Amino acid sequence: MMKHTIRSAQEKSPRLLFGDTLTILFFVILAILLLNDKTRTIYVNLNSSHPYILGFLKVGILATFGEILSLRISKGKYSTPVGVIYRFIVWGFLGVVFVTVFELFFSGTKALLEKQLLPYTNNARTFFQAFYTSVLMNLIFAPTFMAFHRITDAYIDLGNGNLKKIFTTKFDDVLNAIDWRFFVKFVLGKTIPFFWIPAHTVTFLLPSNYRVLVAALLSVFLGILLSLKKRSVKLAEVK
Repeated sequence: MMKHTIRSAQEKSPRLLFGDTLTILFFVILAILLLNDKTRTIYVNLNSSHPYILGFLKVGILATFGEILSLRISKGKYSTPVGVIYRFIVWGFLGVVFVTVFELFFSGTKALLEKQLLPYTNNARTFFQAFYTSVLMNLIFAPTFMAFHRITDAYIDLGNGNLKKIFTTKFDDVLNAIDWRFFVKFVLGKTIPFFWIPAHTVTFLLPSNYRVLVAALLSVFLGILLSLKKRSVKLAEVK
């Protein structure tokens, strides 16, 4: 019996796939492009001249890719989420919003510090501005953004990725489909204070051209961590 349960757990654990090699290669190439002076300069110039287009593409591609990776970890194989095109569009729209919101809170926090409306020390002003920006953004904007994204995901899921069904899905059904208890207790209560505030503090210490990109990468990283945690819980239950 014990051998059977161990075998079952091993069968449920994802094995290395060809897609994993491509995934690793993708992130290696991304790192090389950002570390290379010429390609980094091209990226910075494009991001400065077309911030909304780059914001749409960066968040749309990376965050959607993060959802695919999460499914790979949980299911043991690569598959696309339901309505992947619509999820990409939603993520891309949020990327455009992030471009504005990041600048709004960073500049707003700077004004608060200049008017001495927030405590800080002169020799650590850069850190305090990054920290306060992260705190204010995650407490004021993040809950709204996260709830909006939960709702759009529910529309796509209930509509089974069909545009006509998505638009005919009732809002009450969407609200009932969302686990708001989990959303408040875990997503807001744990990921914001223990992950997003520290992570975005680091993000706002970076030059502005890299902040939205890093935020998108962080969402991929968090999705992978949560998927690994869920998988470990399932394996523990099997054993």
